[in-house]
Amino acid sequence: MAASVDSAAPGTRATPASLTAPVPWVAMYHSVGDCSDDPYRITVTPARLDRQLGWLRRRGLRGVSVAELLAARAEGRGRGLVGLTFDDGYADFVDHALPVLRRHGFGATLFVLPGRLGGDNAWDPLGPRKPLLTADGIREAAAAGVEIGSHGLTHVDLTKADDTVLRAETAGSRALLTELAGAPVAGFCYPYGTVDRRAVDAVRAAGYRYACAIDPGPLTGPHALPRLHIGQRDTAVRLHLKYRLHRLRRRPVEGTP
Repeated sequence: MAASVDSAAPGTRATPASLTAPVPWVAMYHSVGDCSDDPYRITVTPARLDRQLGWLRRRGLRGVSVAELLAARAEGRGRGLVGLTFDDGYADFVDHALPVLRRHGFGATLFVLPGRLGGDNAWDPLGPRKPLLTADGIREAAAAGVEIGSHGLTHVDLTKADDTVLRAETAGSRALLTELAGAPVAGFCYPYGTVDRRAVDAVRAAGYRYACAIDPGPLTGPHALPRLHIGQRDTAVRLHLKYRLHRLRRRPVEGTP
């Protein structure tokens, strides 16, 4: 597992740097493979991923897990680090994404669904069925140094879940993944990117050190980190614009190192 992010734990007082530093730059990927049938634009080809990570390297940037990114920033050494996340736990991560990450010497966080091990993306009404990682696949990714985080239990919108489902999706999924990976799980990722205060409170109460959203607005903080979607169309020019605009569009928030 990646480095601990205890410094971002609930109740920690924000340092002066955390009041002025911009929010972390975290890239959001999903599937890596064939994108010929991709209505949600969640897939990048291995070749495109390779070029995108190469773009980061040429600019002196290094992709790391979110846990490592937050820990480094809390210690004042986060310059040049970019968080790389892969949602849903697609089986193609091990086959296609992991070799590219290794080639560039990058780390990443993989958000998986312990309630759908070996299943598929049944929550997507359109597009092809994409197989999800089995327990062995998740262990293989963890053994390769990838941080394993929870994407919930079964991929439901937490803002619409009742109390029982909310606990299962947050605390329940963390318990299952901790047993599966053999180590505490620090990170959570909100399915669909949807988040409200109740969901944030449930994730914090479940013991997660951080959580990733997409654009959480006023909820932005350690348990609602914004991310930037990266897709097949993101060439060098688009990546440059996204990287620059991310720092301008999102203001710093107390508690985010």
